Amino acid sequence: MSKALKKPQIDPTQRKQQTNGKNLYNTVWRWHFFAGVFFSPLIIFLSITGAVYLFKPQIEDKMYEDYYYVQPGEQKRSSTEQIEEVMKNYPNGEITSYTPSFEADRSSVVGLSTIGENLSIYVNPYNGDIIGDLNENDRFMAFVKNLHNGEFWGGTLGNWFVELAACWTIILIITGVYLWWPRNQKTIFGTLLPRLRITKGKRVLWRDLHSTTAIWLSLLIVVQVVSGLMWSGVWGNMANNLVAKTDAGSPAGVNPWESYAFPQSTLPTKEVADDVPWAAEKMPVPQSNDKGTKSISIEEVIETVSDNKVHPGYKIVFPQNESGVYTVFLSPNAIYPDKPMPWTQQTLHIDQYDGTVLANLGWKDYGILGKLMTLGIAFHQGDFGLVNQLVVLALVFGIVLIAISGFMMWWKRRPNGKMGAPSLPENIKLMKGVAIIVIVLSIFFPLVGMSLIIVWILDWLIIRRIPKFKRWIG
Repeated sequence: MSKALKKPQIDPTQRKQQTNGKNLYNTVWRWHFFAGVFFSPLIIFLSITGAVYLFKPQIEDKMYEDYYYVQPGEQKRSSTEQIEEVMKNYPNGEITSYTPSFEADRSSVVGLSTIGENLSIYVNPYNGDIIGDLNENDRFMAFVKNLHNGEFWGGTLGNWFVELAACWTIILIITGVYLWWPRNQKTIFGTLLPRLRITKGKRVLWRDLHSTTAIWLSLLIVVQVVSGLMWSGVWGNMANNLVAKTDAGSPAGVNPWESYAFPQSTLPTKEVADDVPWAAEKMPVPQSNDKGTKSISIEEVIETVSDNKVHPGYKIVFPQNESGVYTVFLSPNAIYPDKPMPWTQQTLHIDQYDGTVLANLGWKDYGILGKLMTLGIAFHQGDFGLVNQLVVLALVFGIVLIAISGFMMWWKRRPNGKMGAPSLPENIKLMKGVAIIVIVLSIFFPLVGMSLIIVWILDWLIIRRIPKFKRWIG
């Protein structure tokens, strides 16, 4: 007589570990699910607008070709003469900046402020003729940029939503890696390569396209998102302040403005030149020594800039008042087609009366974080050239594929008449651990912390207390 087979006994400790593991998995999945549902549309929108803005140099070079390029002549007129010609044609304007012609066939650009407008006046450097003017706010790429950063459709609140979507993208990557992790999988198909056979089912195909694309692109996505966050209102400002206060952006005590050798102001460089390089945005603007004398000529400023070996293509911002300075900076991304590399960035503050260089911040002065963030921003914008642009464009396509495949996965698995979200775990101790994670995320990503608190309130105080709504959510 054969003995009945006994079911293997599972150790209570092992069973508890399995239950906790499942609860943790469901918690992470729930976060990943809701973040994807809420932010995927915005992530797709940011990807598309970012892809357009990525090719700003080529697009604007073609759109404004008649403004940018001139027929080379024998002798260029002096910068002072070019500026005077602009003043004659725009008597009610105030000169704010000047970008000298940096190639034989390139025009000079005079920045002009009028009532409610910031104009760029393009001048033929050989005869002083005014080619035309552009309102900086009316540029097509200015519109795309404001779409991308949220200011066009939401102002400051829109910018916060964009930042929130970017922060949650990082969390989507982290939670996605946890969900993807091959616990019992021993084949590369379904983990590193998608299973393309339709016989496996369309949902499996969408799942594999979602997970394998994301795992291959995860590091690049994080680099792209973090570098983009450098311009955000909350996280970007925190990062910039951290770099400035820890001297990780540039060395402390080696520059004139830090050792108080010259009169100081609390005005950051970004306030006088809004397109200055990121690493120089928080650099304090020194004050000119007011000797009651006449300001130096623009030619003397250019000579000083040349002596300090600033790469051609720089912009000169004029002093705003009697104690102001000439601010000169090179942003390589503003030059096309022969774009210099990010390490050619340089920012100078020059005394308007005697031409003394009060501050000179270049790549050699950047700290490790300043250099890393500058390189990350350059990659984000495609500043390393066409190959860089195409890599980022492929990354954008990948992000859109990840978002769409995630939507299709949900669409294929959702129950009829329900949203089909992963179930809410009942383990209170586990939720305490999740609360700690929320606190950590709130410190590093303040807007994420705020959104998590709102979601937590909705999830625990409302959703689970309305049975019908709870059943629809899942």
